[in-house]
Amino acid sequence: MRLAERDEELRALTDVLDASVRGTGGAVVIRGGIGCGKTELLTALRSRAADAGFLLLNAVGSWPERRSPGAVLSQLLCDEKEMAACRPVVGAMVKSAAAAPAGGAPFGEQPLDPSTAAALHGLCTEVTRTAARVPVLLCVDDVQFADPLSMHWILHLLRVLRSARIVLVLTDCTLSRQAHPQLHSELLRQPHYVSITLSRLTPDGVVALLAEALGEPLARELGDRCHTVSGGNPLLVRALAQDHRRAVAVLGSAPDRLVVGESFGDTVLSCLHRGRPVLLRVAQALALLDERPADPAGLARVLDEDAATVVRGINALEAAGLFDGGRLRHPLARRAVLESLGAGERRALHGRLATVLYEEGAAATRIAEHVIHGDRVARGWTVPVLREAAERYLLANRTVDAHACLDAALRACDDDAERVVLRALVASTAWVINPSMSARHLGELTVALRAGRLPDQHALKLAKYLLWHGRFAEAAHAIERMEARGHEADPAAGGELRATRELLSATYPSLVAALRPGPEDAADPRIRGAASLSHVLAHGPDDRAVADAEAALRTLRLSGDTQEWLMCAVSALSFAERLESAAIWCDHWLAEAKARHAPLWEAEFSSLRAGIALRQGDPLLARRLAQVALQRVPAESWGVCLGGPVANLVQAAVDTGDHDAAAEYLAIPVTEGVFNTRFGLYLLHARGRYHLATGHPHAALDDFLTCGNQMRRWGFDHPSVVPWRSEAARAHFAVGDRLRAQALAREELEMTGPGCARARGISLCALAGVGPAAARVGQLTEAVELLQKAGDRVRLAGALAALGDAHVEAGRDERALPVMEMALRLADEAGVTASLGGLGEQARRIAALGARPRRTEAAVATLSGSERRVAALAARGCTNREISERLTITASTVEQHLTRIFRKLGVRSRQELPAETVLDG
Repeated sequence: MRLAERDEELRALTDVLDASVRGTGGAVVIRGGIGCGKTELLTALRSRAADAGFLLLNAVGSWPERRSPGAVLSQLLCDEKEMAACRPVVGAMVKSAAAAPAGGAPFGEQPLDPSTAAALHGLCTEVTRTAARVPVLLCVDDVQFADPLSMHWILHLLRVLRSARIVLVLTDCTLSRQAHPQLHSELLRQPHYVSITLSRLTPDGVVALLAEALGEPLARELGDRCHTVSGGNPLLVRALAQDHRRAVAVLGSAPDRLVVGESFGDTVLSCLHRGRPVLLRVAQALALLDERPADPAGLARVLDEDAATVVRGINALEAAGLFDGGRLRHPLARRAVLESLGAGERRALHGRLATVLYEEGAAATRIAEHVIHGDRVARGWTVPVLREAAERYLLANRTVDAHACLDAALRACDDDAERVVLRALVASTAWVINPSMSARHLGELTVALRAGRLPDQHALKLAKYLLWHGRFAEAAHAIERMEARGHEADPAAGGELRATRELLSATYPSLVAALRPGPEDAADPRIRGAASLSHVLAHGPDDRAVADAEAALRTLRLSGDTQEWLMCAVSALSFAERLESAAIWCDHWLAEAKARHAPLWEAEFSSLRAGIALRQGDPLLARRLAQVALQRVPAESWGVCLGGPVANLVQAAVDTGDHDAAAEYLAIPVTEGVFNTRFGLYLLHARGRYHLATGHPHAALDDFLTCGNQMRRWGFDHPSVVPWRSEAARAHFAVGDRLRAQALAREELEMTGPGCARARGISLCALAGVGPAAARVGQLTEAVELLQKAGDRVRLAGALAALGDAHVEAGRDERALPVMEMALRLADEAGVTASLGGLGEQARRIAALGARPRRTEAAVATLSGSERRVAALAARGCTNREISERLTITASTVEQHLTRIFRKLGVRSRQELPAETVLDG
């Protein structure tokens, strides 16, 4: 075996051997940290001594045998034939020492009886007599664990060593203070004493050692990282080399990085077990602390050891390269050390660490970590510390850690009043992680509410949790009790109640009636955000509602007291067809929710953003976001709000023509309570669209009419929220009821105002599909213009496809083809080509019949009516001022129109505008 960076030490040892052959005895002590190569150097020395004709006498000290009389002496003198005469003497001494009563005095202070002293002297005489015939090498590995009887003999031997051909080599691990000071004193008196201290390997030494196992190129590549992980400890370096070879055997090729595996972890533990037990205990405590170096005095109290012993233990760990700066060098080493603790030992150690850290005045979060994992011993300071830690974790957006602290505090608390508050706080943090986790606390909180023991701020949250879980009667009771108390003397509590009621009325309209906001509510951004949604739900897009929603979004910051109101404000913008603004705000809050590690918030904002993406005509994005929502919070934990993400998934699948996936999404179990919420409207609408797309118009009609009845009953009946009349019109038409279909389509169209471009475009498409053919082209042309303005690519592609069909029906194939091609391009971009049926084949058929539209004609179809008029005049050579005067618009508006026209047509100047194409139609 190659010894890296040990050549100088091996030469010094060889010199001692050579001197001994010449008649000059010597003593050597090899010191070094655990695993730093003492035994390997001793092995190399024995090999050279054997080659030189030495008699080899060997022994190894061990902690379990440190009090066994003659344990080392028996190994040295009883195994070799040349020392056969020593066996009965050693046996008699061991037997006598074992029979003697145990002495309390340490080694060096215990007097030897004359017979034992004489026997030890006789053994030394026998060894020197043997050395006269053949030089002798006595090696004792780990001499710090030698028993007292053996140490007395070694001291006797040192006194006759000078003139005998005897070399005594001892290895001493720097685990603690010197176990035998008398031995050190006697060694210093020897004229031929050599002391060797082995240091850890340098980076070059690590490379040299690795090269023996892995080859030079790979050793150089991995050397620096290996040195960092091993600390230059040769034993750990060899373990890492073994891990690498195992990885090669498993993978079939060499990994491109250092592999830290099972051999490394086992070797770390082996090193720790080779020392005194306190060394392992120190390592275990430091591994539990991990976050920073521990105070030795505090660590000594944890381990019930004196501080000096702990300091020496820490120094020994550092000297061996196992630790660096009070921490294990690699996570796998930490895991191995922690796994060496039994479950009970680990809990007890955590408990002692918590107590010591509290006594030292450590931060609450440091103490709490150990309280949570420690034994459940009642301490007066436990609950306050855990509550403080929870508050700090919440401020740091560490909800999971805060919940663990509060849960532990609840278990430790024996005060009934405080337990109610703690349970409410536990439910609140559990809610953000996973709403299902809060369910087990709701029963006791409801009982506390009825008994008047639940504080008001927690009662309001309880109502929200009960509603989510479909426990509507209990939620209504909670809200009634809050209102019955009256809050005239507490404006803050009254404002909280009004804000919560406004929030709940927008989601659970059948259970919570909205309050008319008073003048005092205008300053509360939460009430403004929730009220803006309520207004849009009831009356459609409104500039005032949009302004209130945006004001709330600018004012509020994401927290447990604002998250749901922020969602209301974003939803208001979405239903008001401010889709770009809604998407920007939702993306912002979604990013914050991710950064705050709040799974429920991330899930809810993901679902909300999926709904916005559907309205923007991006079903692929909507599907991904809805899937994320159900990944962050599983379906069974969404309660009655599950209708939101499921509806988004179904809508996205139907838009893309993936009806099999839509069926799978509809198979997700939802409770009947879903249909008592606003999200139930979305699910009914999505399910109806699926039935209609798969040829089941009667089932579709049932869903659409149920949705419409709910919306009318709740006062949410506006097409910008759910255009149920358009879809019901199509279903009526599919079952042959043309008159009812037309009546519903016209009714919806009349309900859409100028601020509802998307809703109006959808209504026009529905009316064109069920109305007279003569009006179809005009209705669809207007629908295309509106949907283009709204930015819904899916609905726009459908409108263009219907317009192309209308042109074909009218015998204008040359007009149909560019429109169809535009529809196909948009559908391809949005991923909804499959939902357009045979439009592509029809377009190819028309092209084959001889229609040769120019590319410009397809682009022209994207221009709005006002843009066509501006383009026509500009192509004729009119200036911006002339266009402005003729069309009665500002010059700035003309410039904006031209900018969009140039971009859509792919031209750079008005000279390139195709006047005749622009004027056509």
